[in-house]
Amino acid sequence: MNESIAKKVYYSIGEVCDLTGLKPHVLRYWETQFEVLNPTKNRAGNRVYRSRDVEVVLLVKSLLYDEKYTIEGANQKLVDMRREGELKAGGHEVVAPDFLTGIKADLEELKALLTEPTRGAGT
Repeated sequence: MNESIAKKVYYSIGEVCDLTGLKPHVLRYWETQFEVLNPTKNRAGNRVYRSRDVEVVLLVKSLLYDEKYTIEGANQKLVDMRREGELKAGGHEVVAPDFLTGIKADLEELKALLTEPTRGAGT
């Protein structure tokens, strides 16, 4: 399991959207198109993603957006990767850079917020 994402056991769809930069309707659509993307649902019927599911989402995103696969092509690539045992390794390669880029952006935003000059009452 990838330590950079494994901070929580379960993630809500909103948290996965924040981590991946995707909209909820995109994730729901991908669930219908990619057999390997199948998050469980809790008692309330809400989707709950494990860190492994987040890795698969990032892998699908990379295949579609970065490598320009069609949905059918990406699906076939994932099936091939699963068959050859590469699916787990493929997710780790995609997750680390994407996740770290997100953390860096968050830290820079926090730094800017903290170093912003305070405005006095008379200003």
